[in-house]
Amino acid sequence: MAIIGRRNRLPVVREATPGFYLDGGTHGEILLPGRYVPRGSAPAVVDVFVYRDSEDRLVATTETPLAMVGEFASLKVISVNPRVGVFLDWGLSKDLLLPLRELKAPVRPGEHCIVRVALDARTDRIIASARLNRWLNLQPAKYTEGQRVRCLITGDSPLGYNAIIEDAHRGLLYHSDLGAPLATGQRVEAYVRSVRPDGKIDLALDRAGFHRIAPLTDQILSKLTAAGGHLALHDNSAPAEIRSVLGISKKAFKQAIGSLYKERRILIQPTGIRLAPAAPVAPPRKK
Repeated sequence: MAIIGRRNRLPVVREATPGFYLDGGTHGEILLPGRYVPRGSAPAVVDVFVYRDSEDRLVATTETPLAMVGEFASLKVISVNPRVGVFLDWGLSKDLLLPLRELKAPVRPGEHCIVRVALDARTDRIIASARLNRWLNLQPAKYTEGQRVRCLITGDSPLGYNAIIEDAHRGLLYHSDLGAPLATGQRVEAYVRSVRPDGKIDLALDRAGFHRIAPLTDQILSKLTAAGGHLALHDNSAPAEIRSVLGISKKAFKQAIGSLYKERRILIQPTGIRLAPAAPVAPPRKK
């Protein structure tokens, strides 16, 4: 059966002037308009996204929206209808409706809004909701310390940046652990730093955020070797420069090179860091 608001692999039932009609199971036949039909072939099965058109008919498209049902995303506001709601660009020809009842705060065209894409139980239509807390999983999270997770930044606070983890849970990235600001709507990969007894989840962008330096030191040594033994990065380098070269925060960089320096594996110079020369091998003693 076709799942509304998700990708589906559906069999082709018949071909007609408007396009292909697909087997939607209990939903009946679903039209894939001709402009989306793969040229030069007659596939038995097609991979499509299923949604409702402006006349409330189920249709299919080979396009992929910026977010599907069950996912959170930052979407651009196209227009605002004071009696209906907000229309968002989600990557398809038909804009996505954010109904007034699901709007948390006023928005203007051109702005971006963090929403969850959902299937309206009353109308069976795909809608957006800006009332994020309603859709978050309140059950205790089963993440493990150090687990890598996908995050969507939803805003900042005095402590740091709020994030939605894996389209399910809320987490926090602390300002003190970041080398550069983050942007609302930005997607990042982070690591679970801790899951607190109250269910709140602390995150870090780098493994060093929870004191695992070894992978970073190996990464820096590999970069040094590939660059001929020298990198023009040091304590005074801008956080953005460090992240562009190594993909880590300035704090993590300083922790890692401090560890390498103590092990006498690198030299810290005014122009950057350099691989330490190998200690000369002493000649064998004459007997």
